[in-house]
Formats: sequence, C-alpha cells, structure tokens
Amino acid sequence: MSAEPQSPPSAATQLPSLDPVTFEVLKNGLASAVDQMAEQILRTCHSFVIYCRDFSSALCDAQGNTVAQGSQDISVHVGTLHFTAKAILEAFDEIQEGDVFAVNDPYLGGTHFSDVRILRPVFHDGELLALAQSNGHWADVGGSVPGSFDITAREHFGEGLRITPLKIVDRGVLREDVVRMIVSNTRAPEDCRGDLEAQITATGVAAAEVIRLARRYGADTVRAAFAEVVSYVERLARQRIAALPDGTWEATDYIDFDPARGEGLVPINVKLTIDGDQLRYDLSGSHPAIATFLNSAFGSSFSAIVAGTKTFFPDIPLNSGFYRVLDVDLGPEGTVVNAVWPTAVTGFCAGPFEKIMNAIFRLWSQVMPERAIACSFNLEYLLVGGWDEREGDRAFFMWYDWMAGGWGGRNGRDGANATSPVFGPGLAVQPLEGQERLCPVVTTGHQLLTDSGGPGRWRGGCGVEKGGLLTAAENTVMSYSCDRARSVTWGIHGGLPSIPHGTWLTRAGDERQFLGASFSGVPVGKGDEFTRPSAGGGGFGDPLQRDPRDVCEDVADGYVSITRAAKDYGVVIREVDPELAQFEIDFMATANERKTLRAQRRDWLQEDPVDIARRYRSGELDVLDVVRRYGVILDWGTGELFAETTATYREAVLEVAAQAWSDDEREVSE
Repeated sequence: MSAEPQSPPSAATQLPSLDPVTFEVLKNGLASAVDQMAEQILRTCHSFVIYCRDFSSALCDAQGNTVAQGSQDISVHVGTLHFTAKAILEAFDEIQEGDVFAVNDPYLGGTHFSDVRILRPVFHDGELLALAQSNGHWADVGGSVPGSFDITAREHFGEGLRITPLKIVDRGVLREDVVRMIVSNTRAPEDCRGDLEAQITATGVAAAEVIRLARRYGADTVRAAFAEVVSYVERLARQRIAALPDGTWEATDYIDFDPARGEGLVPINVKLTIDGDQLRYDLSGSHPAIATFLNSAFGSSFSAIVAGTKTFFPDIPLNSGFYRVLDVDLGPEGTVVNAVWPTAVTGFCAGPFEKIMNAIFRLWSQVMPERAIACSFNLEYLLVGGWDEREGDRAFFMWYDWMAGGWGGRNGRDGANATSPVFGPGLAVQPLEGQERLCPVVTTGHQLLTDSGGPGRWRGGCGVEKGGLLTAAENTVMSYSCDRARSVTWGIHGGLPSIPHGTWLTRAGDERQFLGASFSGVPVGKGDEFTRPSAGGGGFGDPLQRDPRDVCEDVADGYVSITRAAKDYGVVIREVDPELAQFEIDFMATANERKTLRAQRRDWLQEDPVDIARRYRSGELDVLDVVRRYGVILDWGTGELFAETTATYREAVLEVAAQAWSDDEREVSE
C-alpha cells in the first residue's frame, strides 16, 4: 500500500517558494492551531478518558494530507488521520462551508470504533482550504459489553456503533436527530454528547486560526506553507535515510494465542528494507486474522509502522511528508495485520499495534545500534461497568483504566520506569481520586512493582501494580484488553524478559483467581477485589555484565529484590540497614554466583518443560524462575503447561538472549 499519492520527482528537492522567515512562522503557526484544539478539548470534554488525553488532533490540506499534528498526540491516532480526511472527501461530492462530519470506521483507515473523529472543512473566500480534525476515544460506543471491548467478538457487530462518513452539522446547523441517534447507542449518552460538542468546538478553534493566517498572509501563501511543510519533512527524512546502509532486516513478535487454534503464539513478521532514501516494510508473513478482537485493519497497522519508525528519528516533525518515504506491504487481506470488514478489530491496540512497533524497535536497533531499545510493556485497558448504587438516583458507571509501565533497556541506559505505553507517550495516568469520585471502585494500591524490569546490563524500566475494590456496584462486569501473558516482554542482546501480564480477581469470601490478560464480561460485585501488574521493559545486554554496584543501587531503590539480584544478576547483597536503604555487596560470593550462572543458564533452557510446570505447581519455582531461567510458559493460575507456546518462546529467547550471553568472567572489584 502507498500511504500518500506519489509526489512529482522533484517534490522533495525543489526550493521553498516561501522565504525562510515566513516558512518558520507559518510552520509553527499551523502546529499551534492544532495544539489550541487540544487545549479546547481538555477544558470542555465530559469524559474522564478524554480528559486524561486519549485524544489527538490534526490539520490536513484540501486533499486530506496531514500538515500538522499536536505536540502530545497519541501515536496510534496520528498515522491514521490523513486516511480519515481522505475518506470524508471521497464520500461527499458537495461540501459546504459550515459542514462538520463524523466517522469512526476502522475499515476506512481509522483505528477502532471507540475513536470517534470529527472533521470540519475550513473555507476561505468560498474555497476549501483545509480540514481540522479532532479524534477522541469515547468511553463507550455500545456493543455487547460496557466499554465496547469484547474479547470474544469475531465480527464488529458486537463491538459497538460503526459510524461511516456522516454529516452532523449542515452549513452551521447541528443535525440533532443524527446526534441523538449516535449517543443513544452508547451507555454514557451524556458524556458522549458532551465530548462530541467539545470536539466540534475544538475544530472550530483551529478553523478560526487557519482563517486568521489566511487573512494575514493570503490563502495562496497558506497553501504554499502546507506544501512546503510536507516537503520539508520529506526532505529531512530522505536525507537521514540515505545516510544509512542499504540492507534488509527481519523480526517477529507474537500475540499470545488464537482462540480458534488453542494455545500457540501468533506471529507478526516485519521485514525492513532500506533502499537509498526509501524505506520498505513487508508484513506479508503475518498470521491470518484470529478469532478475537486482537486484529488490526490497514490504518492501524500503517500507524504502527509510522510510530515505530519515528521513534528512531525523534527530531524530524511528523506529517504526510514522513509517510512518503514509507512503502508498506501489509500482505493479503484477511491477516491479523490487514483485517477487513467485518472482522473484529477493537483490540488492535493491545494486539498487532504493539507487536509491530516492538518488532520495528528490534529492527532499527540493528540499523542504529546507538539508539537500540528492548521490548516495552504492552498497552492494557481494564474496564468495569455497571450500575452505581451510591446515590439516590441509580446511574450507569464506566471505570475505564490504563496503567503506565516499563520501557525497554537501551544501549547505555536503563529503561524508563512507569511511563506511558508506546501506543501513546502523551497518555496521562488517570488520577485515582477522580476515578473514585466518579465510580464505585476504590483503589487499594498503586505502586512500582519490584523485579518487573527485565534484567540486563541495562535494566528494563519497572512496571507498576494497581488494585481495586468494588463498593456499591450492581449488575457489573469486568473486561480486560491486554496481551503478553504468554509472549512475555522480551530483552535483546542477552537481556532477559520482564513479567507476564494478567489480572487476578478475589471474590468476596473466595480464593484468588487468575483471569488472564484478555477476557470480557466477567461478572463482579460488591466486595470483589482485583489487581494486575503492568510489565516492565525487557533487559538490554547480558545481566551478568551489569555493574554489581548498579544492582545494589537498584535494590536500595526497590527496583530489584535481594533474591532476584542473586538469581538474575548473580549479585549477592546483604542488608545493612534497610530503613536507611543501606546494603552491601559480597564481591567474592558474587564472583562465585556469576560463575555458576554462566555454567548453568544455557542448560536451563533445555530442561523438560513438563518438570518445570510440576515444580511451579508445587511452589518450588516462581513465575520469574519459570520465564527467565527456563523459558517456559504456563497458565499462571493453574500451572498448566503450554507446550507449543513454550517451544516457540524458547526459540525466541535463544535468538534474542542466549546467543549474546558472554562467558567473560571479569568482575568489578570492591
């Protein structure tokens, strides 16, 4: 697929038609117009989800090409907004001044049905000049479960309302009947209407700013700025790519399983070719679409490629000029990365999107080793919806939560702790005080999770753990959109994995139960408690080469336990005064422990998985022993062995970790 119409051969090299000062003023003015949209939404939205920045904005030219985005937009949205603009232009032969449109269709290049896009054509002197676009994640758009995340959905009909390109404002007049129909198909109609109105108003703010620029500088000058800003980004990207070596690299990441097949990891294969100043991505080796909602339509997969690539070029602005250097082949229709109507795709963000991005991280870590980074934690959404009995008037509530987690260890640096997911670094953690005011769910804990960062010479960032207690909730269900309970966040260049994702539920008066990393519609009620971790990032480099003093600092900071310091890093640490965070290293014992680990760790990956599962069930081994030492994947609740998954996972560990392990026994002396 081609992300943009092919530019004339000289488009990337022609001289700017604007003088440098005017170009810079307008380039930044366009970005400012988009940021003003964001500020408007933050101050007028109704839902807590959008207030915590699950939204993005863009300004497109009259052909639908993105010319500017916001400074804190969500990665996954940005790479799809030009598809949406083009879909509106193609759907309507006549567009009038004052019209506003809505769409949320993933099969037209959007993401999922919860991401509702509002587009306002911007006219100047009767001619279409631009389109202002606001994308916001609505907390509910209908469907079979509260929050519209049904892991069991195989077709989109259970995922909520599909809005094909639709006019909601006709020449300045709100189409009340259309708006009423849309919001009436959600479980939170007042919030959705409020968010819709906030988005409409925000696009008006951007439109006013573009018109102001056109009146001051002239419409033709603004059009020239649109073209030059896009060409400027294309030139920058091509210059940087041309300086890199040509070649082809390939990486595979995995979704946990396909319910139609049973256990067994689902591969997503990404091949990168650098050819001169052009990048070619080939995902044609990926698995067919799976029997759940963890599939991705073409727009979301393209956006993952954009976001993953852009991570390695952080100084280059992002607009349609960047897309011109990408030649993307998603393979045949009907795969997990190129799903088509009516395949369920709402969980794309926890499924293919994260896997494509992290596979691209691994590819570019080979091309640009100075910026290398291991796998980061997986985006996760926990949704609890039902009836709030705290007030006299019974009201529906939606507790919609996501967590920060750890990013992968980097070349020369530890990974970032408790950071927003790669899905959207601008995403804010929701304040628990606001959640508790709005919903009958009390947060019982929210803290960094010791030992969650993948061990490495440079440690993966730590994830967090969060728990909750249901109070006055009736007729309530819980759903979880996540992954990597089995395809555990991996390290590179010898680094070890993080921890499995998954939710644990303790019903009132009952035993703790592992629900896994993806489920929907689980009944819960008053007195039930739940907890789940977000994984840390994977480790970078051989953990036995990490400076013991850095490991000791990690123990003092609570990032690593004394037990795992010995098991994962071979560093023997003694408590001196834990109240004062004082610990000391036994250097002689550390040298002996590291020698023992070097001698045994490859053999551990050959041990019988059946025996490892038995030892886990008996309590002899814990989860981190099973994953990091033996490369075995189990049902973390029952201890059931996933044999096929384990075989694939062990191959991956051998490839990304064991092959890079060093037998160098040089130690840091006291």
